[in-house]
Amino acid sequence: MSSKSSSLDKDYLTYPWRRHGYDHDRYDWSMLAERPPVQWPGGKTLAVWINVSLQFYPLSQRGVPFKVPNGMTMPYPDLRHYSLRDYGNRVGIYRMLAAFEKHGIRPTWAINAQLAEQTPYLVERLKAYGGEFLCHGWNMDHLHYGGQDRDEEAEIIRRSVETLREQIGQPIRGWLSPARSQSWHTPELLAENGIAYCADWVNDDMPYAFATDNGPLAMMPLSTEIEDQFVMCQNLHSEDAWVEQVKDAFDFLLQESREQGGRMLALSLHPWLVGQPHRIACLEEVLAHIAGHDEVWQAPAGEILDAFQGAGQEEAR
Repeated sequence: MSSKSSSLDKDYLTYPWRRHGYDHDRYDWSMLAERPPVQWPGGKTLAVWINVSLQFYPLSQRGVPFKVPNGMTMPYPDLRHYSLRDYGNRVGIYRMLAAFEKHGIRPTWAINAQLAEQTPYLVERLKAYGGEFLCHGWNMDHLHYGGQDRDEEAEIIRRSVETLREQIGQPIRGWLSPARSQSWHTPELLAENGIAYCADWVNDDMPYAFATDNGPLAMMPLSTEIEDQFVMCQNLHSEDAWVEQVKDAFDFLLQESREQGGRMLALSLHPWLVGQPHRIACLEEVLAHIAGHDEVWQAPAGEILDAFQGAGQEEAR
């Protein structure tokens, strides 16, 4: 083979994104340990976000483009799993509300817009308790995915956000995709619909700025690793093991926040799972552990984001 035929063209190694950091411009390259320290309101070092996902799983699932985790798995009608998910919205959530009230928890309610439309009594109870609502899509069978028609996805997001704003009667600033599944268009469509933050991405322990063609969006990482359904249903660990893992994560982040500045613990919960009578004591143990530390600021996701962005503006000045 001649040297000419075996050599690479000089343009082969020319790559416009060849640089230190990422090969995209969605968000900046940033090492957590090298960032300026953040102090939360009241001089607290650790912010804790308790997220409760209130979900509607249709009995007849489309399963496009995949079967959503925790959905129907048996031949139609899969009443066993349908009724278990419904248990969370009929029974489990009320046990959780009692636990939250006991420990002074201010949660974030991630709710499917269809569920909010169908269960006004549940919405009114959650509003009476307090906390922030974020949009969890239309239902757990309307997924966002690569290759989806952009107009179809745009209509689902528009309908979801507008319906929830109408049902709640409050601003809706946050978004959590069903199954945390997105298309390449999702961030732009969220910003287009006035969404300020998204909880789908889990690549950090702090909020971070995320660029879209329709303006800025913030990512609020909602940890998968200590999520109740991930630990107990996917990893098949016991309830006690889940408690231990959440407490370990909390203790580590608290110590890290003392040494390096503010940190955030994001805990994702599901009423059909931890609202069960044999698990509610485990949730109580976790909440008691969180509430038992003076260095903790427990707040809804939007308040944490506002404090973080305010701290960043102070640092810039």
